[in-house]
Amino acid sequence: MKKWYLPVLVFLISTLQSCIVVGGVFRAGFKMGIYSVFLIAGLIIWVIYKRSNRRR
Repeated sequence: MKKWYLPVLVFLISTLQSCIVVGGVFRAGFKMGIYSVFLIAGLIIWVIYKRSNRRR
């Protein structure tokens, strides 16, 4: 995994969480916090990245 991946993900989560409008839309629409949305997206990206490295 690249060194910049995790800090960028944390930065995006904290930036969007601090925005009340965006956080409220995610909470109202999905009934789960924006943390959960980015956590799931991050895990999917991580799994795809790991699988692509094994094939090389």
